[in-house]
Amino acid sequence: MHELIIFGPPGVGKGTQSEMIARNLNLFHFSTGEFLRKEIEEGSDLGIEAKHTVEKGMLVPDEIMIGIVVKALRENLKDKNGFILDGFPRTNEQAKALDVIFNKMNLTEIKVLYLIVNEDELVSRLVKRGRVDDSEDIIRKRLKIYNDSTRPVLEYYQNEGKVVEIDGVGEIDEIYSKILNIL
Repeated sequence: MHELIIFGPPGVGKGTQSEMIARNLNLFHFSTGEFLRKEIEEGSDLGIEAKHTVEKGMLVPDEIMIGIVVKALRENLKDKNGFILDGFPRTNEQAKALDVIFNKMNLTEIKVLYLIVNEDELVSRLVKRGRVDDSEDIIRKRLKIYNDSTRPVLEYYQNEGKVVEIDGVGEIDEIYSKILNIL
């Protein structure tokens, strides 16, 4: 059973690598960003609230995201060889709440795959994506939020000995091979 969290700043390639890993290893892939974009497109209550938050370059409140992740894990682990969380947790509060949930679900072998890429490369990648929320100003703001509120989550998991660092620069298949070698 693989119990994975993929971690790193916006634009590091978490989504791309998560999809490849999930497909190859038959894992449930939970993508926070993908879920939120879907909710925004559908105009649900959560989507409307998330849209206002995302447009300001801020993070969706912890209690909403924790509830979403718990529900998704409970509904999607059947017939899978584990899971990979992409874009969650983003705060120490979320990480601590997730640990409680993992313990209740008897998920005890969590690995955090930390993709490392320098900031200028990240900005370049994100601007090229061409999403509405990917202007350089918003990207820089998201990277600052990441450094201020999300990067401490990495330290939380490092203190627990769960982090595996992976160089996220290079071709997609090259990075994917590095990850598979670790797993």
